Amino acid sequence: MENKKNTNKFNNTTNKKNMKTLNNKDSKKIVKINDDFKSQNFIYTKKLKNIFIIILLIFLLLIVRLGFLQFVQGGHLKELAYKQQSINQIISPKRGTIYDSTGTKVLATSASVDTITINPEKIEVTDSKEKTQALKEKVAKGLSDIFELDYEETLTKVSSNSQVETIAKKVEQDKVDELKIWMKENKVSIGINIDEDSKRYYPYNTFLSQVLGACGSDNQGLSGIEYEWDSVLSGTPGKIVSSKSASQQEIPNAQETYIPAENGSDITLTIDYNVQTIVEKYLKQAVDTNNIENGGSCIVMNPKTGDILAMATYPNYDLNNPFTPNEYISKTYDLLSSEEKSAAIYKMWSNKSISELYEPGSVFKLITASAALEENITSPNIKNDFNCTGYEVIDGVSIKCWAPHPHGKQTLTNALENSCNPAFMQLGAKIGKETLYKYYKLFGFFDKTDVGLPGEATSIIKKQSEIVNVDRASMSFGQGISITPLQMITAVSAIANDGTLVKPRIVKSITNSDTGAVTTINAEEVRQVISSETASKVKDMMQSVVENGSGGKASVTGYTIGGKTGTSENLLKGGDSGSYVASYAAISPVEDTQLVLLLTLYDPPIHNHNGGTLAGPVVSQMLTEILPCLGIPSDAETNDDSLITVPEIRNKTITEAEKILKEKGFVTQISTSNDKNSTVVVEQMPKPGSTLSKGGLVMLYDQDTQISTTVPDLIGLGKYNATDALKKANLNINIDGTGQLAVSQDPPKGTVIDAGTVVRVIFK
Repeated sequence: MENKKNTNKFNNTTNKKNMKTLNNKDSKKIVKINDDFKSQNFIYTKKLKNIFIIILLIFLLLIVRLGFLQFVQGGHLKELAYKQQSINQIISPKRGTIYDSTGTKVLATSASVDTITINPEKIEVTDSKEKTQALKEKVAKGLSDIFELDYEETLTKVSSNSQVETIAKKVEQDKVDELKIWMKENKVSIGINIDEDSKRYYPYNTFLSQVLGACGSDNQGLSGIEYEWDSVLSGTPGKIVSSKSASQQEIPNAQETYIPAENGSDITLTIDYNVQTIVEKYLKQAVDTNNIENGGSCIVMNPKTGDILAMATYPNYDLNNPFTPNEYISKTYDLLSSEEKSAAIYKMWSNKSISELYEPGSVFKLITASAALEENITSPNIKNDFNCTGYEVIDGVSIKCWAPHPHGKQTLTNALENSCNPAFMQLGAKIGKETLYKYYKLFGFFDKTDVGLPGEATSIIKKQSEIVNVDRASMSFGQGISITPLQMITAVSAIANDGTLVKPRIVKSITNSDTGAVTTINAEEVRQVISSETASKVKDMMQSVVENGSGGKASVTGYTIGGKTGTSENLLKGGDSGSYVASYAAISPVEDTQLVLLLTLYDPPIHNHNGGTLAGPVVSQMLTEILPCLGIPSDAETNDDSLITVPEIRNKTITEAEKILKEKGFVTQISTSNDKNSTVVVEQMPKPGSTLSKGGLVMLYDQDTQISTTVPDLIGLGKYNATDALKKANLNINIDGTGQLAVSQDPPKGTVIDAGTVVRVIFK
């Protein structure tokens, strides 16, 4: 036991000695080990801090990036995501219809057609790229053959990555049927779309062409009413929105969003269909017969309301083919450059009444006379007030009168009857340029009329401070001032309307085609230009021009006509010698004027360029038909006790209308299945103010009925047989003459017209 303890003690002692020895020998080495250990911990800590800072910075950058994407680019990215995840199918709205003043004649409408589109990504065979390519080529070949398209261009569309490609627009039904048969035969049911669309259609082709204007391939207005009122007529497209997957395939049974299209509103014009037809007929005849090189224009206006009853330009063009040159342009069209061809088409679309300036010539003498009378500078019948020696010398410049012989001593009425230039130069000097310019402004020559049509030209009139005596003299008789025909007729209408200027109006009302709400565009009085007394004096002088002066060829039997002729140099040719504009302004009846007419013929032949002799007879032809058409009774009808004036019965119920007409002695007729006690008469024929013999027929029309009939051949018949033949055709007769047999009739035989119309028959 003791040995064991000794042994342990020895071992412990030995160990301690060894440890001491070790400590003495390697003490420095041990310290170094301790220092190295402490340094390594410091490095690791520093690295961890750096890593933490880097992570923190990255995290902050991510937050900033997320914030930028969310708040700065959020809307844009959301829109992109929406586009990638949705399929939009556009629903085209129906363009509004354009009507004449009665609301019954459709002048422009939209017919149903189809648009063919494709979804290229849907035209595929899922298990084979080769089969997909073959299918796309097959589809491209079929589409190009059916719609007569270029194969390569069609294949490019079919092979594109676009969501939708348009193949053909405004496709007629026969082509759609052909496509459907092809799809069935070739078992292609996905990727080709037939979408309902509309095509603009003009039932009367060239009728009112420069006023209505036409539409392009996308139903956008190109000119005229179609362009100016495009935002009203076009409506708002709708759409169907559905979802698609990441593979760009439509998700079956996914919720669809349907946004209906808002159809365009309908527009009712102030244009009277019958008056426009008459004007166009005789304007064409005048231009073609007299070889008028640059065509002509004519406006008919109601001076009390500013309503434009007719506005025609000839040559016209086919609204259903607006890019096809008319017969006048086509003669040289193929010889023109592409730029010249475009210019020629735009020129063809131009409405001369508002877009082209002209020097009005002697028609403008009405303005000078009005200013002089209103300022009490003269009166209509002062003897020897003016003296025409054949010319007038202004600051050394000799300006001739148009007449070959001097007019001598004259009153103002004589001067207007003779259209004497020297007399009006003398009158202009008495008035003075300041007062002349005052009335130019009052009559509206410095301002556009704002009629509601595009392309209205701005008048060219020298500044008052710049004109000299020669300018004042020429302006007094309508030269040296460039205006539009619409400005001229608006000023004449102010005279006809007892001195009150009314803003011209071409659109009467707008109807919301979805709700039926009607917005009326009311007549707008601008200002009193001259007194009613002055206006009456000028109208009396205008009547004297027709009855005793240079405007006699515009007279109409049975009606009082006031007029003023005009002959001026043609501004279109820069005022070259031998180039003229012949014009005529007319009012009727003089006492209570219901219409004003202005006819303008551009560049007539040199041997026949006088406004009185060239334009006067055309005005007479127009008024002879227009006045009865508007229901304005003639003097003969007014004095004939056997004739009865047709009353106004529109907007009354059928029952009320029939009672009123039967009490007057008329026979009525209407074809309707509606209740007569609640159904309103929207139109009548003949129009209010017309005169018929007792027993005459008055046709009544509701919203759903319109009856036409064919005019029989009356030539060679006696009055009884002619009257009976017209009665059987539901037409009335206007007997003109005291002869036994009918020698002419208007409208001619075979013409299709509204039942109840009065047919004028001349007996000799």
